[in-house]
Amino acid sequence: MPQTPGDSAAYAPADVPPDAPAGPPAAGRGRAGPPGRMPPWLPKAFLLAGAVVLLFLAGLWLLERLRELLLLLLTSLFLAFAIEPGVNWLARRGWRRGPATAVMFLVIAVLVGGFLGGIGSLLATQAMNLIDGFPGYVRHLIGWINSTFGTNLSQDTLFQRLPTVTDTLTRHLSSLAGNVWGIGATAFGVIFKGLGVLLFTFYLSAEGPQFRRTVCSLLPPRRQRQVLWAWEIAVEKTGGYIYSRALLALLSGVAHFIAMIGLGIPYAATLALWVGVVSQFIPAVGTYLAGAVPVLIALTVAPSTALWMLLFVIGYQQLENYLLQPRITARTLDMHPAVAFGLILAGAAVMGPIGVLLALPVGASVQAFAGAYVRRYEIEEHPLTEPDAPAGAIWRWLRRK
Repeated sequence: MPQTPGDSAAYAPADVPPDAPAGPPAAGRGRAGPPGRMPPWLPKAFLLAGAVVLLFLAGLWLLERLRELLLLLLTSLFLAFAIEPGVNWLARRGWRRGPATAVMFLVIAVLVGGFLGGIGSLLATQAMNLIDGFPGYVRHLIGWINSTFGTNLSQDTLFQRLPTVTDTLTRHLSSLAGNVWGIGATAFGVIFKGLGVLLFTFYLSAEGPQFRRTVCSLLPPRRQRQVLWAWEIAVEKTGGYIYSRALLALLSGVAHFIAMIGLGIPYAATLALWVGVVSQFIPAVGTYLAGAVPVLIALTVAPSTALWMLLFVIGYQQLENYLLQPRITARTLDMHPAVAFGLILAGAAVMGPIGVLLALPVGASVQAFAGAYVRRYEIEEHPLTEPDAPAGAIWRWLRRK
């Protein structure tokens, strides 16, 4: 009887009984193992995947706990880059880096102390004048509003309601004073972080060459050259950022000085210095702090003067944001104005005020690295790539295609 191809006896060798046990598997096929048993590699794969997930979660937890420290180190590195040109200048003239860094710290402290002392005395004097003359200012303001807009506001009604406003303000101040412990802890934390930034900045500047030698000793020569080149670019771009802010501060101070002289506002030079420095070197809230003080001082002259000062502050800020700052930033940092504006918004969204401070120098450094390592190609001729192509040229080119 003929056997079908599916019959196992048809493929058995002639000298092997049909019921003999099967031999070892052919070479290269692998051992399948008994059916129903877990492959031996599967538990190891599960353990490895679990270990990777645990390490990732531990890294996120550690990063969250060290976030403030990393921000302090990043800020300190930025400040060290900012003062390193001055330290290098002193070091080339025979100074040791430690004393040179201390001299730079002393110069900055004198400038900041003089600025804060002058502004503080001005603010204290004007605050006392505002408090003493507040009822007269209110009467003057109400009289100006009535005569200008034809209204009939009552001074007596306003002064009758002032005690209610004063009592509400007193209650808020009392509740704020009751939280003295929380306010003191916050102030202590700010002071501690400031001292930490100063300490890290001093060591990163004074021990800069030794720190770079330590980093480069772990790298091959080619990588060492890349690291040193990157460090040099970061110092150059940070210096460009500081230069751009100083130039913007000078322009802002001069413009506001001329405006305050024209409006007859007292202490014009001190207020112009305040506006220039605070608006450019304090991120996010600096613009509002800078403009509020001249407006308050102008209020002691006349309400109309304060209004004109407020309009000038708002107009100059728009001019600076959309014209001066993008152009100066593009020249000092070699960055497109739109890119600079976008980096500022991104830095504020990611890290807040510190991100605004660090966004431009970090972005300029990354742009310089990309320009050195990213390969560029020749541009194909096309109407869309011609900078001054007429509007109809594109449509004529498309019709020919």
